[in-house]
Amino acid sequence: MLKNVVVAGGGVLGTQIGLMCAYTGHNVTFWLRSESSIERTTPKIKRYSELMLTDLENAKKLIGNPVGKMLYPRGMIRTWDGITAEKIDELLAAGKKSLEENIHIEIDMAKAVADADIVIESMSEDPEAKIGVYKQMKDLLPEKTILVTNSSTMLPSRFAEYTGRPEKYLSLHFANTIWKNNTAEVMGHPGTNADIYKQVVAFADEINMVPLQLHKEQPGYILNTMLVPFLKAAQELWANEVSDPATIDLTWKLATGAPVGPFAILDIVGLETSYNIHIMDPRSKDESTVEYKICKLLKEMIDRGETGVNAGKGYFDYTK
Repeated sequence: MLKNVVVAGGGVLGTQIGLMCAYTGHNVTFWLRSESSIERTTPKIKRYSELMLTDLENAKKLIGNPVGKMLYPRGMIRTWDGITAEKIDELLAAGKKSLEENIHIEIDMAKAVADADIVIESMSEDPEAKIGVYKQMKDLLPEKTILVTNSSTMLPSRFAEYTGRPEKYLSLHFANTIWKNNTAEVMGHPGTNADIYKQVVAFADEINMVPLQLHKEQPGYILNTMLVPFLKAAQELWANEVSDPATIDLTWKLATGAPVGPFAILDIVGLETSYNIHIMDPRSKDESTVEYKICKLLKEMIDRGETGVNAGKGYFDYTK
């Protein structure tokens, strides 16, 4: 068991990853850059802890429901077979205790990683920022430490040489609201040691995820190879003034039965992440392209502080 987990970064997914690891009995340290990062991350830890435990409590209402096995929070309950209200109460009690006792925050990187079994890098989709963290970290990591990235679009082979341990480096990508959507895409690069890959697959299972193994590198992995073009198509409709986000989302929900539309998904992911992905496209520098229009509109929203659900406003207003 990879007991000591360090999460580098306290964004939306970084916070959720750390909480899921803590819930499943792992000792979790969030490494954050500064006191201001702590001020931004602490409310996320509280918010997502409450959401996780609320979804676990609400799972009692699904007992006896024929569709309960499709709707329960899969990361919080390993199996729905034989579940009872009493078992959920036991999980709630243990979960509250774990989320209170297993989480630590550290801004001193050397202290944070001193006994790390695995470090999960969950920084923004900025290659230079990731490289900077790897260079800072590589001489501080114990020999035993496995290093993984939660990058949603970039290949591990792009960064392996900067880690100081390419054979112990690979990708482990999670979907948002991981306590419900419990996917963990495991993707190595040509230099990843096969035994290390297997250890990461086992770790994903330890934290109640379903390990989804990729056999080769793929930009966007499995999920985002499908999801990113969908979200981009919606943003193109918006940037080209074909329609507005509310109407585009309504169209998708009515036509497919999906619970949310693309812009609601973007608000959950966070507009800064969306912007960082778009800005890497060389076409975003050409004022004649739709990629440029999307980046310009996203930057305007970000500058206004409208970065998504966690800010209270993105494409939609969450303060009401």
